[in-house]
Parts: sequence; structure tokens; C-alpha cells
Amino acid sequence: MKDKTVYTCTYKSKLGDILLAADAIGLTGLWFEGQKYFANTLPDGAISQESLILTEAKRWLDIYFSGKEPDFIPPLHPTGSAFRQAVWQILLQIPYGQTTTYGEIAKKLAKMQNASHMSAQAVGGAVGHNEISIIIPCHRVVGTSGSLIGYAGGIEKKIGLLKLEQTDMSGMFVPKKGTAL
Repeated sequence: MKDKTVYTCTYKSKLGDILLAADAIGLTGLWFEGQKYFANTLPDGAISQESLILTEAKRWLDIYFSGKEPDFIPPLHPTGSAFRQAVWQILLQIPYGQTTTYGEIAKKLAKMQNASHMSAQAVGGAVGHNEISIIIPCHRVVGTSGSLIGYAGGIEKKIGLLKLEQTDMSGMFVPKKGTAL
């Protein structure tokens, strides 16, 4: 029988507290306190105790928040549909300090699946439901026009993460209220 126990711990980052969750396979969640969909996949009965995987994730975050690119990825165990998993795999390929668009991810996915088209909005939904933010770098995805849209942790945190990675943000902007976020 597989161990279904989920362990959690809190990580204090420059951008606010982060809740980490992991099972025996890998990290299952990384959420900024109060973000959209906060801990929505965390099962009842999770145990607040550090595990080896959580220790690895904290070590990755220590390196990351020191302004360096970590040279490893802790074990990951995101749960989601095959479509979401495919999108998250593409997110893992976005280089540190660089960005891509929802449209570019949709094109890659369409090519991978031999489809003529893939919806950028569907990609946006999958990106938005990434439960392991930062490590699976959904903050590196921007709108086609350079708009800084769609980060469950909030636009300020998205900007903070991109600045930490010394991303070239010329041409990027926060959309005005009332436009699609």
C-alpha cells in the first residue's frame, strides 16, 4: 500500500510566507499565503512536519531567493489532467530570467499533440491552476502584448519574482483595471 501522507511546512520568503506540501513522491503544492486557489489540493489530515522532500524544496527556495538560479529541481508530484500536466512540463522548460506567452505555449502544445490549434485561454487555465508555483515557473508567462496578467499569487508577486530573476521587463506592463486579468 502506498503512503498517502502529505506533509506541510511554511517557508518565509522575501515576498511573503509560502506553504509547502509534499507526499512520499514529491512536492505537491507551493502557495503564497492568501493566493487564489490557496492550498485547494491539500487533503484533510495533512501533517505539519518537515520531510526530506520539503527540506529539498526549502533549499531550492533559499538559493532562488538569494538571486541565483538553482541547479536542481526537488522531486515534484503535481496532480492534474493530462492537459495540465503537459502545460506544466512546458513551464519547466522556460529558462530562468526569461518569459514566454500563453500563445507560444499553446503553439508548442498543438505541435506536440499534432493539433492544428490549441486555445491560449485553455493554456491560461492550466497555468493558473499550477499548484507548485515558482518551481514550476508560471510567473514567467505573460500576455502576447507584454501584459503581466494571470498570476494566482498576485501581480505584485509576479513582478517581484521576475525582478529577482533580473528579467528584462521593458515592454511589460500591468493592465488597467477592467481589462481581462
